[in-house]
Amino acid sequence: MSTSTSASTTAAASGLRNAQLWRWRVVDIVVASVVAVACALIFLLWNVGYQGPSTLLEPLLPGVQGLVNGPWLIAGVLGGLIIRKPGAALYTELVAAIISALVGNVWGPLTIVSGLVQGIGAELVFLLFLYSAWKLPVAALAGAAAGIACAINDVFLWYAGADTAFIVIYAVSSTLSGAVIAGIGSWLIARGLAATGALSRFAAGREVAARV
Repeated sequence: MSTSTSASTTAAASGLRNAQLWRWRVVDIVVASVVAVACALIFLLWNVGYQGPSTLLEPLLPGVQGLVNGPWLIAGVLGGLIIRKPGAALYTELVAAIISALVGNVWGPLTIVSGLVQGIGAELVFLLFLYSAWKLPVAALAGAAAGIACAINDVFLWYAGADTAFIVIYAVSSTLSGAVIAGIGSWLIARGLAATGALSRFAAGREVAARV
């Protein structure tokens, strides 16, 4: 291992032990909640809008309808990228799912279970990188993890008894959708918000401002 790599790893580990990292400010809670509500609106629209693309995709190859899952995974990745605190991805995805369930959809309370599982998927990736890496590849990986978590949850809840081919295709499709739509999409949204100055009280905003 090179000296620079070792130093970087040591710094990251030190940051994870930093009490400040785990302490949520009022602004963190407020913005995370705003992100969750905004994403809940996306969820509510997609709860209806997904039916068209899903109907078109399903006859092409059973399981490929997993490609429509991405929009439901945005909240966790976006919240994690903006707040950069342990629990942010889980919080935003779960709160968005709770709002979606309360407003009403065909899946009812099971929407909350989905939000919990998907939020954990994204959260685990940010934890894997010790909450110290926020580049595009990490965002894409977090989206992919949320996608595979979504697929596993869906197979148990909605596709019990499906054959192996369906499960594999659905999992791959959901993971790809999560990586592109939730991962790359959230990273672009976060950078766009930072460029407006809306995230000036967050590291995500200061990083973009420093490059200008």
